[in-house]
Amino acid sequence: MDKLSLFGIVLGVGAIVGGQLVEGGHVSSLIQPAAFLIVVGGTFGAVLLQSSWEVFIAGMKMTKWVIAPPVVAHSELINQIVKWSHIARKEGLLSLEAQVDVLDDPFARRGLQMLVDGIEPDRLRDLLEIETDAYEAHLKISAKVWESLGGYSPTIGILGAVMGLIQVMENLSDPTKLGSGIAVAFVATIYGVGLANLIFLPISKKLLANISHLVVLRDMYVDGIIGIANGDNPHVIESRMQGYVA
Repeated sequence: MDKLSLFGIVLGVGAIVGGQLVEGGHVSSLIQPAAFLIVVGGTFGAVLLQSSWEVFIAGMKMTKWVIAPPVVAHSELINQIVKWSHIARKEGLLSLEAQVDVLDDPFARRGLQMLVDGIEPDRLRDLLEIETDAYEAHLKISAKVWESLGGYSPTIGILGAVMGLIQVMENLSDPTKLGSGIAVAFVATIYGVGLANLIFLPISKKLLANISHLVVLRDMYVDGIIGIANGDNPHVIESRMQGYVA
């Protein structure tokens, strides 16, 4: 669990609410259902308009990575590749076929199977890199759903503010209705800017960082597999893969 992400969310929201209280305001002043509906509904509506349903759902599912990021086990991968390298040097590439079925990751399984099948190293690298590029592009498109939310949210907040001011102007003759209109106007702006900079954009950046780690792991795997295909010394393969971690 990424406790730092939880702490960051709590600190950011707590600082704003705490500042409101220090200034003598009330938390209830920041609770405006109308403003929340305008900003959140409008923002998600805009993102749904620009995204396919599959991409949107994938982006929402990736949210769990903020608290529980995917496991990136560099040392385990290095040890595995070095082990395969020793086996290949002693018994030949065909001896690695027994290792294919025990792999859970489809990408790793395909890569090792192509190595066992004797595909040329350059061709093997091309195939694995193409799959890695497609994998990265798919994840980034999903993660950018949150970046889009952060981009639309402030603008929708301003739209909510203008709507609140319209309500104020329409009820200048009725002072009892002025307060609610002004509240919606200012709180909508807070919601729009606050959600963008405290929630949506940070989540987007966190997801992109996790994606980068996963892609590096695949790059390490490809480098190791090609090293085995070229017959490189296991120590050379290990040193090269350690460079990715550094």
